[in-house]
Amino acid sequence: MRTTESPHDPSWEVRMLEAAGVSTEEERVYRLLVTSFETEPGRIAKRHGLEAGETLRILESLHAKGLVSRMSGPTPRFAPTPPDVGFGPLLLKGQESLEWARSAVAQLTEEYRSSARRRDAGQLVEVLTGAPAIRQQLRNLQLGAREELVWFCKAGHVAMTSNDNTEEFDALAAGVRYRVLYERALLEEPGMLENVAEGIRHGEVARATADLPVRLVIADRSIAICPLVPVADGPGEPTAALVRESSLLAALLALFESYWDRGSPVRLTESRPGDPDAEDERYLLSLLVAGVTDKAIATQLRISQRTVQRRIHDLMRRTHAQTRMQLAWQVARLGWLDAPGSTSVEGDLP
Repeated sequence: MRTTESPHDPSWEVRMLEAAGVSTEEERVYRLLVTSFETEPGRIAKRHGLEAGETLRILESLHAKGLVSRMSGPTPRFAPTPPDVGFGPLLLKGQESLEWARSAVAQLTEEYRSSARRRDAGQLVEVLTGAPAIRQQLRNLQLGAREELVWFCKAGHVAMTSNDNTEEFDALAAGVRYRVLYERALLEEPGMLENVAEGIRHGEVARATADLPVRLVIADRSIAICPLVPVADGPGEPTAALVRESSLLAALLALFESYWDRGSPVRLTESRPGDPDAEDERYLLSLLVAGVTDKAIATQLRISQRTVQRRIHDLMRRTHAQTRMQLAWQVARLGWLDAPGSTSVEGDLP
């Protein structure tokens, strides 16, 4: 039967100081000195059944480590250094060695992973099966992110709805940047615009586009999750790829950036004194440019569809636009949806 040592095992007790660089025999001798305080090498040798020369060698080693001191007199005698004084430098040295060892292990681990990735594609791409597994990994990515998360958000969902993603607000509060590109059809789903607006108020940077090729999230430019099979392709379990640093991940990053550059900003700003409609007006423009329907905009702003159309026509009149397409062009030219603090041709909304 397999047994394990415990603090009640005497053999375990005399190996407690190995981490400080003290051998088993040195610890036995030191413990004897602690209990007797001062003694001769001969008594120690007799007590432990050692040769006199071996006992003296152990005492000299303890002396070199600062754990015992030699007493003056005709017969050599040794006394223990107080443990808190003697072991302090040894433990500090042990801590430094441990930190060096941890650093070396971390470096070796990264070298191992790099080598494994070159030889085994399974180290680069892991297949996640089932909504719970995908949802857990999405949460892990957000909890572990330190700098930035980027998202492609398509209509429908595979494992986590936007309302379920409470980790985003925690990450934003911790200083993690979110860049989220929304598909137009998703913005038109019930309650989605309100959810997007809440994210923007917490610090999310949002843009919209007509269509997205895939669902995607990338954390700190080092790991990504991308569903493998479209939701509508069958009743089976959803699957997703967990992609680590590789040429594939670099391609996914490039794909995100290319779509992000073409996306239209979804903007909320604080209302200015004397202009209480500024926030709604800028939000309305960003949704209009993104192609969101008048009905969805009206629902989000809690106004009638007729009021949305009236505001749009008023903006067209102010920008001398004959069509909504011309209005979108003028909005871009005037910089009305530019990031706060950026320079535009005409400045703020008139």
